[in-house]
Amino acid sequence: MLRTASERGLKIGCAPDTMLGAGIQTSRKLLDEGAIGRPLGGVAFFMSPGPESWHPDPVFLYQQGAGPLYDVGVYYISALVNLLGPVASVSAFGRMLYPERVIGSGPRAGESFRVGTDTYVAAVLRFENEALVNLIASFGVWGAGLPRVQVYGGDGILDVPDPNTFGGPVRVNRHGVEGGFSEVPLAFDNPGDCRNCRGMGAADLAEAVREGREPRAPGAIAYHVLDVMQSIGESSALGRHVEVESTCERPAPMPQGTALAEGELR
Repeated sequence: MLRTASERGLKIGCAPDTMLGAGIQTSRKLLDEGAIGRPLGGVAFFMSPGPESWHPDPVFLYQQGAGPLYDVGVYYISALVNLLGPVASVSAFGRMLYPERVIGSGPRAGESFRVGTDTYVAAVLRFENEALVNLIASFGVWGAGLPRVQVYGGDGILDVPDPNTFGGPVRVNRHGVEGGFSEVPLAFDNPGDCRNCRGMGAADLAEAVREGREPRAPGAIAYHVLDVMQSIGESSALGRHVEVESTCERPAPMPQGTALAEGELR
């Protein structure tokens, strides 16, 4: 698709577009301004019991090509690439926590099914800027109380909000400043109830076509993120580090004063 679009002079935008929301964009702005100094490392935790308690047909989410990494971890990796740039290599392990699950709602409630993929994935991502990020994605962990995403810099820590939503809060803990974490006001006009503004990427893509620029949730990043996830699976299967073959450019940040609401990007 990317090759065909390039040949025909077309643009491709891809999900997830949550990285266009006020939470991730404010985090990006803080990093770009040096609020925590040079990014050195970080963590990303998606810890969930799994979707079978509420999803009426969750079987496909537990098969190859799905699981916690591909279902939700993709949001976390996309946000990290937006914040830190492309990933150079990965090292990972994975395991299946429970080989059988039970559907908890809908017409198939009470029916059990076999799991066909890893439901606990632990990886280290080495970014091209040399930052190291520990990523864990799980279907099978309750109440861990861990941060969603944190970036550790030479001058402080950035606490990034849930990458699967568009809002905050964004918090910073600067070295040498008493009081621990403090919340940072969102730098963009993202309405308080706009935590699920799906469609923001499509609106930005339309503007990108009109303005002759690259979209801020481009296909190149989606391809790279997919490559990172595939490399994590390969590393786990082979028991060694894996170099990520693709790369990408960090997309341009949202301009200040942007109204980050679906259909109202200007």
